[in-house]
Amino acid sequence: MRVAFVGKGGSGKTTLSSLFARYAATSARVVAIDADINQHLALVLGAEPPRPLGGMLTELKDHLRGDNPRIASAAAMVKTTPPGRGSRLVTLDDPFFPSAEVEGLRLMVTGPFNESDLGVACYHSKVGAVELYLNHLVDGRGEYVVVDMTAGADSFASGMFTKFDVTFLVVEPTRQGVSVYHQYKEYAAEFDVTIAVVGNKIQTAGDRAFLREQVGPDLLTCLDHSPAVRAMEQGRSFTLNDLEPGNLAGLQTLLDRVDAAEKDWAKFGRQAHEFHLRNAHAWANKATGHDLAEQIDPDFIFGNVALESETQAAGGRLWLAL
Repeated sequence: MRVAFVGKGGSGKTTLSSLFARYAATSARVVAIDADINQHLALVLGAEPPRPLGGMLTELKDHLRGDNPRIASAAAMVKTTPPGRGSRLVTLDDPFFPSAEVEGLRLMVTGPFNESDLGVACYHSKVGAVELYLNHLVDGRGEYVVVDMTAGADSFASGMFTKFDVTFLVVEPTRQGVSVYHQYKEYAAEFDVTIAVVGNKIQTAGDRAFLREQVGPDLLTCLDHSPAVRAMEQGRSFTLNDLEPGNLAGLQTLLDRVDAAEKDWAKFGRQAHEFHLRNAHAWANKATGHDLAEQIDPDFIFGNVALESETQAAGGRLWLAL
């Protein structure tokens, strides 16, 4: 399952991403991805950041396009290019993608702005690496991809927000936090994106009551202000056992919500094609000099069926080579 954490800056989105990834990794395979312009997930997890995905876009495109005849070159491939027959599909343990092992999970990062990027580049060019990865990923039961998204409404500035089975919106018990909730809910509803609200930094019963009143049934659970989490954020030693029982129960509620979600590969495919066509018409056809609508393979079936087909085809190619 693919899980996104979104929210306004300062809501605790990165902290909750790290806690959920740690918690899920106690019983399942987890890849955590830092796709925020402020790259703090490695810091919170206590890991050295691996090689940034955002700095290896050409290599990544060449890897993923495989021998798909609809994609002429890496230069003709954009962040929304969907997989088709011949594309290389990936799984959670694909060794091509640089990662760091920490807390029983794999960490990948998009990387920060480089000096050469300042004033001339958009951060979406780096986040596009994650969008391509998610487009070509076939995740199975007992596997979780946890993505710390960019803060604020910028999470909806690309089609990546449609790549998740569940999106957790982290909301503080303030009017500003609630206003972000209403904005996100409006954006998400238009594209059939599932959002569940996680109240964070709760200090009083009044905080809980405020969120229940303002958010209603979209409020899934609340996590209390935590001295253990503050110690973690200050760089002191931390384990999940240090968390308060109520906050551990909150993490289990998040995991239960993800496990209850239905994997809908057909919807994933429809949305991948829709946003690819949107980008093609808006800018990508002109930028690449190609009609990128031709990259869509109408006979390609997203999900495990495609992965099994690719595995069989790879076996056939190996047999012919021998």
